[in-house]
Amino acid sequence: MKTMNIGVIGCGKISGAYFKGCAVFDCLRVVACADLNRAAAEAKAKEFNVPRVCSVEELLADPAVELVVNLTVPQAHAPVNRQALAAGKHVYVEKPFAVTREEAKPVLALAQRKKLRVGSAPDTFLGGGIQTCRKLIDDGAIGRPVAAAAFMACPGHESWHPSPEFYYKVGGGPMLDMGPYYLTALVNLLGPIRRVTGATGKAFAERTITSQPLAGKVIHVEVPTHYAGVMDFVNGVIGTLVMSFDVFAGHNLPRLEIYGTEGSLSVPDPNTFRGPVRLRRKGEKEFVEVPLTHGYTDNMRGMGVADMAYAIRSGRPHRANGALAFHVLDVMQSFQEASESGKHIKIKSTCERPAPLPTGLAMGTLDA
Repeated sequence: MKTMNIGVIGCGKISGAYFKGCAVFDCLRVVACADLNRAAAEAKAKEFNVPRVCSVEELLADPAVELVVNLTVPQAHAPVNRQALAAGKHVYVEKPFAVTREEAKPVLALAQRKKLRVGSAPDTFLGGGIQTCRKLIDDGAIGRPVAAAAFMACPGHESWHPSPEFYYKVGGGPMLDMGPYYLTALVNLLGPIRRVTGATGKAFAERTITSQPLAGKVIHVEVPTHYAGVMDFVNGVIGTLVMSFDVFAGHNLPRLEIYGTEGSLSVPDPNTFRGPVRLRRKGEKEFVEVPLTHGYTDNMRGMGVADMAYAIRSGRPHRANGALAFHVLDVMQSFQEASESGKHIKIKSTCERPAPLPTGLAMGTLDA
């Protein structure tokens, strides 16, 4: 297929994985990058052989750029998305899709008016691990799914991240940081969610950075750092979810499991593309690792961008799409609203379950 020229806005920590992942696909060519810190853009351009470093305005005005990859901080996701769409570019954004659904809705509306595509991370559900799980569920390996459990628990990021403050400000917290991986995987495996309830809290009002270069700086925590939720899926599955920065001494919780009438499925870390995938059928005494049916098990950030490029060229739907990302954002915001109101929150948005990837794909291709 004809190569799609992309421009990257935001050359921070995550961008290296995107530059590397996009290079795997012949359908993509990074032609420009931009960052408010020009030195950061120049460093990434040198490292990954990007031909042009420019300002955001110059990148958006460049007629050669067809698709913008938005890797800015969460608070800038929606504004930069709108800028890109207004400039006539398709746009793919890092997670979360936006900080609130109120910010996200105008992005989707503008894309529809302009007849442009919007995509969003995470694309880890396209990796070999979760695609294998999708095939197992679709093939009936666990019978009819009836329940799911998702757990992400850690002590937070102030001990290792060079600039962890934004994780504790509006737009951060464990739900918006890690929830997209788990909820996107769940929607891919089980379909959309119809209502949620839950409780939120935070262990500390302040946290002290211990990582360099900001060691000793105090962070005022603005968002919940522990979420406990219950989800009712449209298909009848009941899900349990915990997202926490308040587990300080480790745990023995699974990351993600799906329970069916004929078996249980242990899903790999949804923040990765790999396995292991483990299955225990009814009557068996233990889980057994299942060979992966799909490839793409390395860190393939940019896989969603490539799928979007294929889709734009061929006219098919892309998998990591705006409707899916908005639905996940809607669910995430609803957990806190449920906690504040003491009620179940009906999810007004919905989305299609993304199409599974074909098996046997050659590296660097996404359509059979």
